[in-house]
Amino acid sequence: MKKKRLGFREIRLIITKLLLSLVLLSVLWVLVYRWVAPPATLHMVKRRAEAGTADKADPVIRYKFVSLEEMSEQLPLAVVASEDQLFLEHNGFDFDAIADAFKRNQKGKNIRGGSTISQQVAKNVFLWHGRSYLRKGVEAYFTFLIELLWGKQRILEVYLNIAEMGDGMFGVEAASQKYFRKPAAKVGRQEAARLAAVLPNPIRYSAERPSAYVLGRQRRIARAMGRLGGTTYIKTILPQKDEKK
Repeated sequence: MKKKRLGFREIRLIITKLLLSLVLLSVLWVLVYRWVAPPATLHMVKRRAEAGTADKADPVIRYKFVSLEEMSEQLPLAVVASEDQLFLEHNGFDFDAIADAFKRNQKGKNIRGGSTISQQVAKNVFLWHGRSYLRKGVEAYFTFLIELLWGKQRILEVYLNIAEMGDGMFGVEAASQKYFRKPAAKVGRQEAARLAAVLPNPIRYSAERPSAYVLGRQRRIARAMGRLGGTTYIKTILPQKDEKK
């Protein structure tokens, strides 16, 4: 008996079902992380593999997820002031920054890019690192999903927990304990600004032994935190404190 060949309609139906399945799975994945702390990210796994390959004496990944309630309010303010001052206003994308980054890239200039905090969370939690147009497209999709399904408070909370802040160091709790010998809840403005200062390249720059460049960024970020109005600026997306004793 001759095998029946799939026609165009059958192929289109299979592809449609496959795409719908991928969309459904991605939505479920994002919804799970709306309430559950990511156990790890692909970037953490990559760093652990690199450490093992390099035969480092201490290849352990330091990562402890804590809630926003367990953090000093200076920490979310510092990363907003440093990384994305329009975080409260945009819907995941800063199109002016993206356009500016594209123009500079066309001219061959070395830039950091125009990614928002939301885009960085989408990339670091759900995707691999890279510069392909495919990855950027999937990043935009996940950025849309977390803005829709998580909201600003959860996005900021996850960012502060999965951001790389040193070699094998992820999140503000692990970084605060390592660099300042205190929990994230006790971090002050200058310390928060220093952690934010190393975010562009946490492998090259150190919060524990800050260079003149890092200290300069720390001062600029601290001033920006003040210009934004201090922690009052982000009060609308911070958890309400329980005033009952």
